[in-house]
Amino acid sequence: MADKLTEIMAWKRSEIAPLLRAVPESELARLDASRPRPPSFAQALRRADGTLAVISEIKRRSPSAGDIKAGASSLDQAKRYQAAGADALSILTDEKFFGGTLGDLQGVAAHFAAHPPARPCLRKDFFVHPIQVLQAREAGASAILIIVRALTNDEIKALAAAAAAAGLDALYEIHTEAEIDRAVAHGAKIIGVNNRDLAIFKTDLGLSERLIPRFPRDVIALSESGIFTGADAARVRAAGAHAVLVGEALMRADDPGALIASFRAA
Repeated sequence: MADKLTEIMAWKRSEIAPLLRAVPESELARLDASRPRPPSFAQALRRADGTLAVISEIKRRSPSAGDIKAGASSLDQAKRYQAAGADALSILTDEKFFGGTLGDLQGVAAHFAAHPPARPCLRKDFFVHPIQVLQAREAGASAILIIVRALTNDEIKALAAAAAAAGLDALYEIHTEAEIDRAVAHGAKIIGVNNRDLAIFKTDLGLSERLIPRFPRDVIALSESGIFTGADAARVRAAGAHAVLVGEALMRADDPGALIASFRAA
């Protein structure tokens, strides 16, 4: 099978090419100072009661699952997650492969600002340039995604600096031991194991079990992909995960609150 991540990243680079320009950290800092401070993504992932935090994802489709909930309203789904007690949201803003838009993030963040309790929002996309960080802050995100295997060290450094200047957290997504080392070298405070190999879309929860114990103790540990049941959540919790990121199962769930409760009971 062709490497799907390489295909996606090539498309993303071409998609944003017309937007590219220098984005000084000073510009991002001014933007941050001019906008209301979004809720902290990092703080939301360390629950006071010590139970597993749940990041609920808005995802209409994916290359691996196909249509999950085609045509779903991002705002309606966000309201369901808010009522269900999700700790944070992940919002897909890639249109070609996942059916999302930046407008989804804007609408959801604006709703949370007007209707507490607010939930921090991760802009889930394939970041390659600080211009996307600027877009994320303008849209109301609390965090961005850095896919370590898809980026050069210079690109990671630029994205991390841009996120810091914009007042955003960064979730470093990894899939191998070597990628843990790269993330830590860039100062990662939040690291997520993607249990799905984005090159071939094979999912293995054992990856979280092997890799999370290797994280530095002060890092917030996430497990992403392949989590459908309380038993799945229990496995990654036992490995040391502070939070899980769940999309497909929650998008399909008739009762997201019950499913989130089963994750927390892990």
